[in-house]
Amino acid sequence: MTEIMSIFGKHGNLLWELVRRDVLGRYRGASFGIFWSLLSPFLMLVVYTLAFGYILKSRWPGATDNMADFAMLLFIGLIVHGFFAECLTRSPSLIVSSPNLVKKIVFPLELMPVVVTLSALFHACMNILVFLVINYLLREELPWGALLLPAVLLPLSIGVLGMGWLLSSLGVYLRDISQVAGVLATAMLFLSSAIVPVETLPPQFQIVFKLNPLTFIIDQARELLFWGRAPDWLGLSLYALGASLFAAFGYVVFQKTRRGFADVI
Repeated sequence: MTEIMSIFGKHGNLLWELVRRDVLGRYRGASFGIFWSLLSPFLMLVVYTLAFGYILKSRWPGATDNMADFAMLLFIGLIVHGFFAECLTRSPSLIVSSPNLVKKIVFPLELMPVVVTLSALFHACMNILVFLVINYLLREELPWGALLLPAVLLPLSIGVLGMGWLLSSLGVYLRDISQVAGVLATAMLFLSSAIVPVETLPPQFQIVFKLNPLTFIIDQARELLFWGRAPDWLGLSLYALGASLFAAFGYVVFQKTRRGFADVI
């Protein structure tokens, strides 16, 4: 873990520049530019609210029948899943799509999954900003729990970074992973508490949703942003420990396999 942490200190300036270019590069040529990072989550919220709130008449246990409550609960789940899904779908082709960097011996390839994670985290923060604005307009509330949200997102970010190292390295040798990633991202959405209240499911199906690593983080984010309650600190600590071990495993696999990247690409 010490070697992993040293990445941020040793390559801090390079990392900042790569993240900045990754974020701005996504909107290059678009009329609204980076404003799309605020507009996209709003449009996404409208679509999902219409589909699940108005058409399917879904409601959340413990919340009122007010559509604003349902929309905000739904939005929190979509923010967490969106952060995870962006990293999942981009990671398998990360090394393969940058052969020019792979052939540069001096370039620290281990930074590339970090860049994707931080870029996705930036967009998640933009989504949270949109959530706070819409929540205030619809419910006239500014949740104090937003101040503690980094403590909820940090464990997930660590795990996602480990996933980035693992999938980006394996994706060089197993190109089919990139084809499966999109399907897996969709499955992780519908098999989590992002859209479906787990407590309303039959007991035999609840275990599947609870084993989804997104479910716990989504529930804790809702505790802070919607219900106004403190998160499960013990659960977050254990989650962070498991995520750290997974990140270390992903980093080791990346470093072991990187020697053959240039030959394969």
